[in-house]
Amino acid sequence: MPIDPIAQKMLDDAKKSGRPNAHLLPVPTARQNFEDTFGALAKPQIHRVTDVEIPTRDGQTIPGRLYLPAEEAAALPLTVYYHGGGWLLGSIDSHDVATRLLANASGSAVLSVGYRRGPESRFPTAVDDAVDALIWAAGPASGLGVDTTRLAVAGDSAGGNLAGAVALHVRHTGAPALRHQLLVYPVTTTDLEIGFDDEYQGVMLERDEMQWHQDNYLPSPEAATDARVSILGADLTGVPAATVILAECDPIRPQGELYAKALEAAGVPTATHLTPGMVHGFFGLDEVFPTATEAMTFAGKQLSEALAVVDR
Repeated sequence: MPIDPIAQKMLDDAKKSGRPNAHLLPVPTARQNFEDTFGALAKPQIHRVTDVEIPTRDGQTIPGRLYLPAEEAAALPLTVYYHGGGWLLGSIDSHDVATRLLANASGSAVLSVGYRRGPESRFPTAVDDAVDALIWAAGPASGLGVDTTRLAVAGDSAGGNLAGAVALHVRHTGAPALRHQLLVYPVTTTDLEIGFDDEYQGVMLERDEMQWHQDNYLPSPEAATDARVSILGADLTGVPAATVILAECDPIRPQGELYAKALEAAGVPTATHLTPGMVHGFFGLDEVFPTATEAMTFAGKQLSEALAVVDR
């Protein structure tokens, strides 16, 4: 079906503005533009928001933000969320609206993780930070006060890539136990020959832009095949059940579709939700796109069911 008319107007207005795409700008400028775009959104009400500092394996700290949708924190499960932005852009601030909505929709506490980004901190730093954040959150030292026996990971775009990499890590190490992974239009491969639909070239993302993100994230071309980046090539047997959220008019939609099929082929319970006519980046933009609400509701329901208390 055609691109959603609201999204089409957004694309047309962006073209008329003459502002260069992110990959044609210095990274700091592209980052500020990204923040300004999402910063204009109204913040949905939520019970409580607390900023935290997350320790990493190299002695540094990264920012985190905990969202509690209800007063009784000890009864809430926890979803650890990794924001999108191509491993270069985005932050816990840019995704503040999406994480608020997800916490409210799922009934789960959500910890948003401000992992270190390229090009200043190249792969595997973001993956290591993502793993460290989950391990810290699940341990008693975090003091988050939620039920860390019921854990999930989630993320959008490059954050979906990190969530998938964390799920693979946990499958390998066995701890902490994860019940679910929510992957929103995830990056799953660096191979743009199979991971990019040219029919939607320029619809929010461009092929050259995707390569720009890789070039600024990876330390060398050889790293592109690492299973912590190209998670599509990993052995997916035994990873947690998954939900994959997709946008029909997203040039990297094939990456999510291929990953969902690979998960199913590996025997992993997988649910997929496709929003017709929608574009990359729509998740959490309910204020802009009315059809985004259905995807958020579906994601929340999937997490709620996966993280429910199991009667013994």
